Amino acid sequence: MNIRISSAAAAAAIFVAYGVSAFEAVSLADYSGEEIFNRFCASCHGEMAHGDGPVARSLGVMVPDLTKITQRYGGFPTNLIRDTIDGRGARVDAHGSRTMPVWGYEFWVEEGGDKAAQDEMRKTIAKLVDYLRSIQADKVAANRD
Repeated sequence: MNIRISSAAAAAAIFVAYGVSAFEAVSLADYSGEEIFNRFCASCHGEMAHGDGPVARSLGVMVPDLTKITQRYGGFPTNLIRDTIDGRGARVDAHGSRTMPVWGYEFWVEEGGDKAAQDEMRKTIAKLVDYLRSIQADKVAANRD
């Protein structure tokens, strides 16, 4: 009986260890833009990106509806959105203080903090930008016709 319990415990430990190492092996490159959004952005911006995530109510600022970027800017400002997500560039005070995380740094650290991580961080942000472009309200309405 003890051998059976020990074998089961050993098998469970191996399974857990394998599961943990398999999870750690996943990089942001393995995620789609939507998955990255859901993992890092939806808590504030909401699952549908309307600015109504569960954390939004506790923030001292209004969280923007990301489905209306093209409406606010008269088109999709790819470079501005990329730079806003990255957050490591020059701060634009006219747009207020920075309340969201500096995702460029966070993604860089998440990927290992080296040269390869810098490349992965850029790809990750590009996926997010592409996802945000794909969920614009005017584009969704146009696709319904």
